[in-house]
Amino acid sequence: MIIEAKAALIEGALHSDVKIEISDGVITAIGLDGKSDKSIDGTLLPGFVDIHCHGGAGHYFSAKSTQDIQKVIDIHRANGTTTMLASLVTEPIAALKEQIVRLLPFVQSGAIAGIHLEGPYLSPDKCGAHDPALLRDPVSAELQELLDVADGAISMVTIAPELPHGIEAIEFLVERGIIAALGHSNADAETTKRAVAAGASVVTHFYNGLPKLDSTVPSITLHALTEESLSLELINDGEHVDHGATELLLRSAPGRVLLVTDAMSAAGAGDGGYLIGALGVEVKDGIARLTSNGSLAGSTLTMKRAFEYLMNNFETSIEYASYCASTLPAQVLGIEYVGEIKVGALANFVEYRDGEIFTVN
Repeated sequence: MIIEAKAALIEGALHSDVKIEISDGVITAIGLDGKSDKSIDGTLLPGFVDIHCHGGAGHYFSAKSTQDIQKVIDIHRANGTTTMLASLVTEPIAALKEQIVRLLPFVQSGAIAGIHLEGPYLSPDKCGAHDPALLRDPVSAELQELLDVADGAISMVTIAPELPHGIEAIEFLVERGIIAALGHSNADAETTKRAVAAGASVVTHFYNGLPKLDSTVPSITLHALTEESLSLELINDGEHVDHGATELLLRSAPGRVLLVTDAMSAAGAGDGGYLIGALGVEVKDGIARLTSNGSLAGSTLTMKRAFEYLMNNFETSIEYASYCASTLPAQVLGIEYVGEIKVGALANFVEYRDGEIFTVN
C-alpha cells in the first residue's frame, strides 16, 4: 500500500508531496514514485504516544471485563493514540496484582505498550485523587512481588522520592529497566537530586501533585524545571495548568515536555458521576473533581484534544507539538519503532488539517 500526503513530518522535518510505502503495517519506503492507494490532504504525523492514561469510554484499565478494557483502548485509538501505557491508581496490593494479571494479555498482544503504576507509593501530603489510606512505602520486596506478577509488563512506576526507601526503590526499578517517575511528592531539591542520581527520568504530570513554585523554597518543582535529565509530563487541557504556567514550562524546559492525558473513565463519555478507585468523582463541563473535596481527579482529555490545544493556544510549531505528543514519549519508553515517520517504524499515523486531528486508518 502507498499513501500520498500533501505534507508529512518525516523524522521530525516537514516535507511536501510525500509517498510512503507500507507492508504488513510497517513503513518500508519513503519518497518513492508510483501510484498511490490513499491520499491525505493535510499533514501526516506520527500517531500519538500516551504514557499516562487510566481510562475512557466510561471504563478503566482496572476493569474486570476484558471487553471494558478494550473499550478504553478503542476510544483513545479513535482519538489518535496509537501507543499507550495503561495507568493504574492506588489500590490494595492484592487488587493491583489482579489488575496487572488482567492487563498482561493486552501487553503481550501489543494492544498496550505496558503498565504504569501511579501509586501506591505516593506522599500523603500530595495524594490528590488517590486514597490516602492505601498509600505505602516502596519496599523492594513488595515491588519485586508486583514485577513477578507482571512478567515484564510494568514499564513505569511513580514514586515520591522522600518516602522511606524511596531512593532505594528508584535504584531497584532502574536496575531492572523500569522507568522511575517522580510524582505526588513534597520532596525538597536535595532529595530530588538524589532521585535523579538514582536514575529517575520522568516527572508525573508536572505542576500537579507537586509543591507550588516558590523562589524561596528549593522544592522538587523548582529543581525539576531546570534538571535537564528529567522529562516532564503535561496535562494540557487548560484546566490542570494555567496558560502562563504552561508558557513558562515550554520556554524553560524545551525538548523535555511530553503531553499526557491522565484520562479517567469519563474521557469520551460525557459529564456525570464516576469513580476513581473507591472515590466518588463528578464530571461537569468536562472537568473531573472529587465529590469529597473538589480536587481535580484526572482529566477527560484525549491526545487529540491535548495536541489541538497546544497548537491552537500557544506559539508552537507542528514539528514541536508532534515531538511532545509522539517522539519524546516514545523515546522515554525506549520504543524506536513508534513516535516518528521513518523506514522501519510502524505505520501509525494521524492527520492534522484545519486546526484539527483526524485518525488515519
